[in-house]
Parts: sequence; structure tokens; C-alpha cells
Amino acid sequence: MAPPAAAAAVTLGGKGAALTPAAAARGDVAAFDVPTSGDGLSAKDEADVAADVKMLLFGSKLVGAAGGADAASFTKVPTVNGIFREAVRALHARVRIELNAPVKLGKRDAVQTGEGKEEALVALATQLARPVQAMLKLSVARARLCVARIDDAELRKKLTDGVEIDDLKGMLGKVTIDSDAVSVLRGVYNSLLKFRDILAWEAAVAMAVIEMDSSIEKPQAGEENEAGSSTENPQASGEKPKGDKKSKKKKTLGKGTSAVLMLLRDHVTNGKEVLSVNYALLAEWGTELSLLFDPKCPRLVSLVDKVKEIVETNEVRRLPKIPKGTRDFGKEQMAIREHAFSIITGVFKMHGAVSLDTPVFELRETLMGKYGEDSKLIYDLADQGGELCSLRYDLTVPFARYVAMNNISSLKRYQIAKVYRRDNPSKGRYREFYQCDFDIAGVYETMEPDFEVIKVLTELLDQLDIGTYEIKLNHRKLLDGMLEICGVPPEKFRTVCSSIDKLDKQTFEQVKKELVDEKGISNETADKIGDLVKTRGPPLEVLLELRKEGSKFMGNAGSVTALNELEILFKALDKANAIGKIVFDLSLARGLDYYTGVIYEAVFKGTTQVGSIAAGGRYDNLVGMFSGKQVPAVGVSLGIERVFAIMEQQEMEKNQIRATETEVLVSIIGKDLILAAELVSELWNAGIKAEFKLTTRIQNHLKYATQSGIPWMVLVGESEISSGKVKLKNLAASQEEEVDRTEFAQVSGGDEATATGGEVGGLEGKRRMWVR
Repeated sequence: MAPPAAAAAVTLGGKGAALTPAAAARGDVAAFDVPTSGDGLSAKDEADVAADVKMLLFGSKLVGAAGGADAASFTKVPTVNGIFREAVRALHARVRIELNAPVKLGKRDAVQTGEGKEEALVALATQLARPVQAMLKLSVARARLCVARIDDAELRKKLTDGVEIDDLKGMLGKVTIDSDAVSVLRGVYNSLLKFRDILAWEAAVAMAVIEMDSSIEKPQAGEENEAGSSTENPQASGEKPKGDKKSKKKKTLGKGTSAVLMLLRDHVTNGKEVLSVNYALLAEWGTELSLLFDPKCPRLVSLVDKVKEIVETNEVRRLPKIPKGTRDFGKEQMAIREHAFSIITGVFKMHGAVSLDTPVFELRETLMGKYGEDSKLIYDLADQGGELCSLRYDLTVPFARYVAMNNISSLKRYQIAKVYRRDNPSKGRYREFYQCDFDIAGVYETMEPDFEVIKVLTELLDQLDIGTYEIKLNHRKLLDGMLEICGVPPEKFRTVCSSIDKLDKQTFEQVKKELVDEKGISNETADKIGDLVKTRGPPLEVLLELRKEGSKFMGNAGSVTALNELEILFKALDKANAIGKIVFDLSLARGLDYYTGVIYEAVFKGTTQVGSIAAGGRYDNLVGMFSGKQVPAVGVSLGIERVFAIMEQQEMEKNQIRATETEVLVSIIGKDLILAAELVSELWNAGIKAEFKLTTRIQNHLKYATQSGIPWMVLVGESEISSGKVKLKNLAASQEEEVDRTEFAQVSGGDEATATGGEVGGLEGKRRMWVR
């Protein structure tokens, strides 16, 4: 018996929470913006309840912020009703299975299966009882908020007494403690019936408060206000006509709230006008609504369908939005993006890299354990096909998986693709963004790949022409040596590195507090780390300082190895004129677990604050984690979204963003599509980027060409058609000239003039200018 009653409560449970805010004027729509949890996830049922209620309240001028205990009766609705939905679904599924199961005869079957099934039903019913109790309390609290809005003290007292809450106490205990399965199920069913009565009482009180409030515009069938809710006849309600300047603008209900109110009011009044509200009338409304909310009532199905239709209609009308941490790219942004990608791809190809692509999601086991503390930022996907998958966090781990899976021993590759991180969005920091990766795998021991990757990074940033930048560089073995010198236990190297890596955003005092309070590092050890991480400067100068006699680093084997490798690297970069932008910085830690050698990070130094714009390093063991075969690798990843932010800012300051590369606009002063098709096709066939436009107003042609940044126009009007000529207009120079239509055709079709030895004129000279 419980599932049918519960099904009705699932549908109607949030409707009281949608109707009551209008009456109590305390419900805040923002309360139904269900946030994600700490790990970025949200409960589907909770989010669905919140969305439904928000849709019903959409457009209301009565909702507002609530505080304290009053707010809880609204803000708890998504969580409580969402849990209730889950419990109903579980119980309903179990009951359906049992009802459809084949009947087994015999005492043995009854003994083996009957008791287990009873226990399962009792457990699920008990699980349902708890959210029912919570919804009961919330409904009573909301009803009392409505009652508090009534001016009539006597009616207010009767209504408060009418909301009986005393008999709810102990109800849950009786249900859950009783050992008799039938009694437990009956108790849960009675709780649902009680909730139905309380919900009906809440709705009746909310309706009464709205009816008695003259400041609220009452909905009437056939009339709609600008918010989507219906309005009553001003003469019938006693309102002053709209033309009366003294009439006050009334508060409107949300479209969904208005429709629900109208449906319920029509049910309890049978279409009759409400002249006054008293306790007897309210009691009658409560009874009628309780009968309406009965799952066996035929009108309930119609009510539920209409409410669903209201929600769906509002969802269509509400402006959509994109998820936090993502962005759309308009035509101007895409022009900048494509320009940047062409430069980046050109640099990668110049160094002999080949292009690869990998799936946007990987098996979860492939990604986990590779990113240290950042693993919490990985987006997990729902299990849809028997495999646990996650969206890729970067392009490096998928590349290492590809190398291992295909038994590759040497490869130089680039990849430009989107990655996903469940991070806190900020300026230039997104949850979905492009990375541009360049990696060299399979070169052992020498610093050849490290040199080339860093050289590629400097070329990228120079050719993108984004402004001043610096590349901070360190070595993981030198970093580990530093921690060993300071007395950090080896098992804490990685977690301490993740703290040190925050020094570009936090002071050392903040980092020290984290090291001491959270990671168990002594004050003395933390102070030693603080002294050493301050070391930074020109690479060759800092290298000389660290290798001088008496340096603690020279007594550490790992540090000596790192310094020897860095000496080769710095000298090679110096010869390649690429060392000027590099800073040797011992505070650079790079928190990812897979780095084993040189690490680096590029930081933009201009006015646009975006932080790190590229990073990378050597990762000799990552491929081996997948295959057991060690294939060393070095790579760099350009955070292109932050580079876009810089380039967009620069282009906006110059006011030079062009969405298209159109070189010529063929402007037909009229509607002759056939002529336009002939002329523009000749330009397209000649390899010239062209558009055409048909309109009788020449100003429209000029406006479009100017706004689009198109440098040349070919104008053809009645006079040009009759004379067999076309007019060429250089917008930048404000110059015009006429050429023969036949010359336009000959020259734009190829280099006939040049081939015959004639003078190059007409459109050919212009074409060379356009192409240039």
C-alpha cells in the first residue's frame, strides 16, 4: 500500500514549498540553486527537486531572502524531498519485483525466501519513514509561517491550533521499533497519510493568506501578466483602473505558482468567487485538498500532469546558461584562437613533431595515482558500460598510456585538445580548457630533449607575441636533495613539494603554517626550507652559487647529479639565445607526482593577471607505470586559455579583432542573385576570400564591410551593369576606380595578362594586394 501513497507525495511534496513562499514572502529562489558537494558532485534527486520548485517560483515578485530558522523550512526541501524520492524508488522497485515474482509452493521455499523478503521490505519501509517525518516537520513549519502573516488574531490562533504536531512525536519511533513486519508497513503508510493531511493543510493556509493579501495580484483564467501569471479583473477585485495614477503596482506570483494556485482554488471552490476567508472555510479547503491528494482520486493525475506541464514550459522559457568553469567562444574569440593555433602548430611541426589524438575519457585506473593531491580534481563519469571512466586531467598521462600500449620506444609528438579539471573557476582558470602539448619520448641520459622542449616553449611565447614572460626552472632531484638537507623524511617529499608549489600564490608564513600544522614538519625544518627556497636568479649565476665550495648541495649525491645536468642544459640554452627569459628558482616544485628531472613553468609578467601560462618537465617513469618498460620522456604543456585571455585583452585595446578573413565584398545594388553568383564565383575560383551582399541601399553594404573589416568592395549597380563595368573601392584609402567587366573576368580567372606579356592592371594588381 505504501508505494502508491508515496508516489503522490513525491509529486506534490515540493509544491507546498513552492506555494508557501508566495504567502509567507520569505522563500528565497537562490536557496534552490543546489551547489555541488566538496568533490564536485551533486545528488540527482536533490537537484531535480530544487529545479522543479525553482521553475514554479520563476518570475515571482514575492520571494526574498530569509534568515535563521525560518529559512530552513525552505532550504531543506531539496535535500529532504530528494532523499524521500530515492527511498520511494527503492521501495517501489522491491514491491514490483515481489508482485511479479513466480509463486513458489512448498514449506521449504517459504522458509528460505519469505522471511528474507519481509526483512527487505521492512528495511526499505523504515528507510522511507525518516524523510517522511522530516517533510512533515518542514510542512508544519511553513504553514505556521503563513499563519503568522494573518492580521486576524482569533483566526490566527485557530489556525495555529489546527496544525496538530503533537501526535507526530514518537511516530517514527513506533514505526522503526515495532518488530512485526505488517505493523511496520502499516505505520509507514499511516505516516504517509498524515503527511498528505498536513500538506493539504499547508496548501489551504497558503491559499488563504494569498486570497486575503490585497497587494498580491490574483490569477484568473484567460488573462496573463508580463511575468507569465494570470491577473484578475481590476473592477471585480476593487482595484483602481490602470489609468489611475494613485493605483499601486501589485506584486505578481510566479507563473508556476499562479497556475498551481488556480488549479487548487478551482478544485476547492468549484469556480465560485471567494468573498471572505474564515476558519470553517479553511477546514473545508483542507479536507478537499486532502481528498484530492489521495492517489485513488482521479483528479490527482490531471493535477500532476498540469503541474509537470507548467514546469516544462517554464524550463523552455528560461534563458539557458553554461556550467561554471566553461565558456562559449564567439566569432572574434574564435578568430584569435585559430590564429594562435596556427602559430603553435607551426612551431611544433618545425621541430619535427607528429600529431596524435587520444580519447577525451580514459579508464579511471589509468589516471589515478599520477597527479598527487590534484587527483581530487579528476572528473569521474557514471558507469554506463561496465567500465569506470574519468575525463582526462591532462594530455601527458594519456600520451604515456599510448606509448606503453603500442610498445613505442621513441616518439616526438604534439597534441592540441581539451582537458577537464573539477577546479574552482577564476579569471583565466576553467574546468574545460585546451592544452597544447609537445613531448619527446625515448631519449636517455642526455639533456637533448630537455633543451629542445624548453627551446620550443620560448619560441611559442615569442611568436605568440603576448608580451613579457619568464620561465621558472628547477630540477626535481635538486628539490629532493634540498628537502633531504633540511631534514624532511623521504616519505613526505611529495606532500611537502605540493605545499612549496603554492609559494607563487601564498606567503612563506602561510605555507609554513600548512607544513607544520597539517603535514607534521617541525618549525626548524620549515625555516630551513624557507631559507633555501628564496634562492632564484639568472641560471648560470645561481648554478655557480650552488656549486661553490662549502655548499650543502655539493654533499648530496642527487643534488650533484642535478647540477651537472643543469650545467649542460644552461650552456646549450645560452648558445641557442634562449636563456634570457629563464630564471633558476628553487621554490618551483610542480606538485604532480610523475616528474623526475628538470621542471619548468612559464609566467606572464604583463598587466593581465593570469598566472602560469605553460609548464612541464621530465617524467622518466610514467610510461613504465603502464608497461614495466622504462621509456624516458620530456614535455611541455601550454595553457592556451590563459594565452587567449592575454591576446583578447591586447586585441581589444587595439580594436583590431576581425572575425573573418574576407578580402572582398561583392556588393550588388539590388536583388540580382544570378549576377552576384557569377562575380563572386570568379573570385572564389581565383583563391580570393570573398562574400556577396544583395541590397538596394548602398549604406548597408558600406556598413557591413566596415564592421567586418573587409578592405575591398566590388560595387555593381544599374549604371555599372549598363556600362559593362564594375567599381572597385579601397575602404582603407577611400579610393575608387572602375574596370571593365570583361577585365574583371579575365584577371580574376588567372594570370592571363601576365602570360601574354601585357601590363598587369585591373583586379590582378588588387588581387595581389588582397592575397598579401
